[in-house]
Amino acid sequence: MDRSQKTEAVAELNRTFSEVGVVVVTRNHGLTVAQADDLRRKMRDAGASYKVAKNRLAKIALDGTDYAGLSDLLVGPTALATSEDPVAAAKVVVNFAKDNEKLEVIGGAMGSTMLDAEGVKSLASLPSLDELRAKIVGLVQAPATKLATVTQAPAAQLARVFGAYGAKDAA
Repeated sequence: MDRSQKTEAVAELNRTFSEVGVVVVTRNHGLTVAQADDLRRKMRDAGASYKVAKNRLAKIALDGTDYAGLSDLLVGPTALATSEDPVAAAKVVVNFAKDNEKLEVIGGAMGSTMLDAEGVKSLASLPSLDELRAKIVGLVQAPATKLATVTQAPAAQLARVFGAYGAKDAA
């Protein structure tokens, strides 16, 4: 990697750090290429990304961002999982690490809030942004559905009464 490529990589990482809602630092203990590809695919499906970056370049890119405290975690074979949704990257990484002991969650950050490995696991247990949106829509729709049911009930009762009178007169 020459100097211009390194400068470009640092600028791209810095741009990423300024746009994301969460950064999770993982340690790779010998993931195979197939396992890494599987993890990257799962991250893409969740709207997140997983990138192996040189620790020195990542530390330079972290300077001046909310995630500057992560530089202490960048030791050894590390990789960065990022997403705009604060829960997506953490959820995918933690679920993948449960099934694969070669991936270890070291820690992370959500904005300027630093998280240890347990903090990342707690974050992963929260519902995602899409799940929360679905719950809100359900809560908003529920009163309208109940209102429609309640307003239809008297009309249905009247119809049954008129039907009973009609049946009585016919008999």
